Amino acid sequence: MTETTSPLPPYQPLDSHVGGGAPHDPWSPPQQPPPPQPPAPPRRGPRRGVALLVAVALGAGLVGGGAGAALTAATEDKPAVVNALDAKPSGADAPTGSVERVAAAVLPSVVSIEVRTAGGGGEGTGVILSSDGLILTNNHVVAAAAQGGTLRVTFNDGTSKAATIVGRDPVTDLAVIRAQGASGLRPATLGDSSTLDPGQAVVAIGSPLGLQGTVTSGIVSALDRPVRTGGGDASGEDRSTVIDAIQTDAAINPGNSGGPLVDMQGRVVGINSAIASLGSGLGGQSGSIGLGFAIPANQARRIADQLTKTGQAVHAQLGVSVSDASSSSGETGAGIAAVQPGSAAAKAGLRAGDVVTRVGDRAVDSADALIAAVRSQPPGAKVTLTVVRDGSTRTTAVTLGSDGS
Repeated sequence: MTETTSPLPPYQPLDSHVGGGAPHDPWSPPQQPPPPQPPAPPRRGPRRGVALLVAVALGAGLVGGGAGAALTAATEDKPAVVNALDAKPSGADAPTGSVERVAAAVLPSVVSIEVRTAGGGGEGTGVILSSDGLILTNNHVVAAAAQGGTLRVTFNDGTSKAATIVGRDPVTDLAVIRAQGASGLRPATLGDSSTLDPGQAVVAIGSPLGLQGTVTSGIVSALDRPVRTGGGDASGEDRSTVIDAIQTDAAINPGNSGGPLVDMQGRVVGINSAIASLGSGLGGQSGSIGLGFAIPANQARRIADQLTKTGQAVHAQLGVSVSDASSSSGETGAGIAAVQPGSAAAKAGLRAGDVVTRVGDRAVDSADALIAAVRSQPPGAKVTLTVVRDGSTRTTAVTLGSDGS
């Protein structure tokens, strides 16, 4: 196996009484005459009229009714765009506790995606990133649309819009699309996937088998799970890739792809992407057996940010060809078959025949584990590799390169 790279890639009512005193009440006791008042200042009718007009305009704007909308349009003001990628990972304002509360908070930020091509179509799920229509999903959900197909997204309220591809990244199996003419959407809250722990409760939301708004729950079963997803898709492209996955037993089925895995604060901590199966089922795919995998939110955020800005993504690269191997001392790891000249590995002094057994404090027991560990880092990150060479173990500092350089 080789280290793969991507060659491209919201009133207060106004007082309606304007007379010179309070209305007469026949049941109230006689009123004493009011004390003398100083002369009233001269009336300035036009100025008062202007003040009243301003008050009405402000009132209408607060109410948000037809008059307010017309006044807003006349100033050509546009609502501010809210983008989840611009906010630091957080969830302090999100509801916590039950699955019901989490679902109520997150469902408005999840869409169903329908792909139509000349040869058929497919379905998937997406996560709203911005109030003006940016949506994060899996590359394999939308890849067919890049070959002449069409995309349509359906929101939680049942409305739908056509969508277009902003950028795709087959290497990480992520993509960003845009719902055309969308505004006022509710972006999801992106969490920090590095704070996850095995056994932590999570909720998956998506459209398995086209059943939009399906909510399932479970736990984080494992972290840092290297998972190779492979094979072609309806687009005809080979989407074989290795993801550094969050494993979960929350039920994930075909159609959940691209949907959110969220914590109990309603923060997106992963993008559901793959399932393990024991055999073929509906449409050649089996259902959930409690082994689902999600791309960590930190990696998804980084790639989505690149895709929205440039339409492409770059990835950390070590610059080696690797295969599963065992060291002479019996340790399993990623065996280096070749080192690319001038690469990060070459600069760090790695050689063919070396066996990498750890990246930082993370164990590496296979080629895919090394690929996943490297890709989980941004280009330019500094990591420490544990390497076995000729029976002896050493550590080597490496500054990771980039496949975009």
